[in-house]
Amino acid sequence: MNQSSAMNQSGTMNRCRNRFEGRRVLITGAGSGIGQATVHRILAEGGRVVAADIDEAGLAVTAGRAAADGAADRLVTAPLDISDEAAVRAGVAAAVSGLGGLDVLVNAAGILRSSHTHETSLDFFNKIIAVNLTGTFLMIREALPALLEGEAPVVVNFSSTSASFAHPYMSAYAASKGGIQSMTHAIASEYGKQGLRAVCVAPGSIASGMTSGRGPGLPEDADMSLFLKLAPAIGQGFAGPETVAGVIAMLASEDGAFITGTEIRIDGGTHM
Repeated sequence: MNQSSAMNQSGTMNRCRNRFEGRRVLITGAGSGIGQATVHRILAEGGRVVAADIDEAGLAVTAGRAAADGAADRLVTAPLDISDEAAVRAGVAAAVSGLGGLDVLVNAAGILRSSHTHETSLDFFNKIIAVNLTGTFLMIREALPALLEGEAPVVVNFSSTSASFAHPYMSAYAASKGGIQSMTHAIASEYGKQGLRAVCVAPGSIASGMTSGRGPGLPEDADMSLFLKLAPAIGQGFAGPETVAGVIAMLASEDGAFITGTEIRIDGGTHM
């Protein structure tokens, strides 16, 4: 590498490290998986973060890692059930107050459950919708006033490859993620003239707590041959949560300034 190339690469890396300096970020699902990885990525790039999750033990792990990385002073953790309207209203208000405003909302919280559709109870279906779709809506609704007063505001939602491609035993989950994807388009259109960007990530073939082993709660008699198509095409196996966190950091930073109203599929080519 010549001296000019080395200098250019160094400058790019430095800009990447500082992309979130001064930016105020609220991240749900921050106690594990992709949400937790996103917290650490945003902190590493200089952001101030409120990390929310229903799992307080997971939040303690998130806080411990931030402390080890020397970023504890830019992180606040907050227990939050995103399916509870009153809790979301209070939690978002507290986050905005603590941060002094809000620039980025990352809705990573969600649950993945599976069942034969003909055996799916209404309670089962409604629970998935309540957390994934309604919870995302509640977070956006409560955060919008602060976001619209923020600096280059961004909402990053979590769809899934299951929203656009056939994944067996996941009809309820797929419905929730498809709804999030459509809602993201609507929000991007409605608030675009006020400077807000709204985007989705659609992870697939990502190794996280929700997908490990039989994590999705697949039926005991599930036909595993139906999942053969989920092998990544680029030969690296499943990717880690930090892979998605890197894409989220790009989308929520100035590097993603011309991206809105769409979804970015992160699946190693599984569904191409």
